[in-house]
Amino acid sequence: MRRLTRTVAAAALATALALVGGCSSDSEKSESGGGNGAALEKVTYLTSFGNFGRDSYAWVAKDKGFFKEAGFEVDIKPGQGTGSVIQTITGGQADFGPIDLTGGILQLGNGQAKDFVAVAAIQQRTMAAIVTVEGKNIATPKDLEGKKLADTPTSVVRNLFPTYARLAGIDGSKVTWVNGEAQGLIGMLGSGSVDGIGQFVVGQPTVKTVTKKEPVILPYSNVMQDLYGNALITSTKIAKEKPEMVKKFTAALLKGLEYSLANPDEAAEILKKNVPAAVPAAASAELALMAAYVRSSNSGTAIGTLDSGRVAKSIALLQGAGSLKQNLTPDQIIDFNLAPKA
Repeated sequence: MRRLTRTVAAAALATALALVGGCSSDSEKSESGGGNGAALEKVTYLTSFGNFGRDSYAWVAKDKGFFKEAGFEVDIKPGQGTGSVIQTITGGQADFGPIDLTGGILQLGNGQAKDFVAVAAIQQRTMAAIVTVEGKNIATPKDLEGKKLADTPTSVVRNLFPTYARLAGIDGSKVTWVNGEAQGLIGMLGSGSVDGIGQFVVGQPTVKTVTKKEPVILPYSNVMQDLYGNALITSTKIAKEKPEMVKKFTAALLKGLEYSLANPDEAAEILKKNVPAAVPAAASAELALMAAYVRSSNSGTAIGTLDSGRVAKSIALLQGAGSLKQNLTPDQIIDFNLAPKA
């Protein structure tokens, strides 16, 4: 009788394990298919500039499952500034990434890049700036003359500097630029090897954390209004061949952006989990500062919107400063059929 009981129990256990194994397998299949049985589409995404708090929303969209719900398996890689992001995407090594829209206009209008389009705004105002620290005797744009600045060669801050210099009354020939990598610029400033760096205004908490000094910010928006900040881009090939895919990816990314702004501390911890070198306090502070740039009185009701009239003003500003070799229209750099509607 005891032998029979043990036999029945063993059979029951084996059946239960088989059922659990079957459920696990079904669950894994469901998970790999975003819940609808279809395989996830693999996408490579570049951040705008390294892995700072300002770019944490992509990690949030991945961690919270927003990408998976939209049908994507996303590989996030650190970008190295506007020019580099454009080159990587148009070269086919990545599918999406944010660039400074003004930098994109400069690249397109001067024949340095082509075959890309913007599909959503990340920030409604440019965050480009020269950042220094107290003790460098820099308080106004004119004080940059005779100083040494560092940035990546393809950064919008560096490439937009000639226009900024003309409008701010700076003799650009008296400013020296040296090369640096995205993640190493603040260290260069802290070590004293340069007087200032190209940076976004939201980078000041990270600058203070790394340099242990009070940042001094010279925002480009003080002399160049109406310029957008970062915008999400893709290749013209993807935009043309996969418009619905672009819309779904954009919506998932913007959902991550909105969540990050509402929960900056959690977003900072998610960034830290994925990028061990990240400093959560600084990342959270960056997101808090960025909120005012993402949501603007010019943006309509939805995050991510792009306005043709404002883009035309930006183009006119750059043309008036002599910074564009070719005439452009907003439709040449933005696919308004794919961008979120105001």
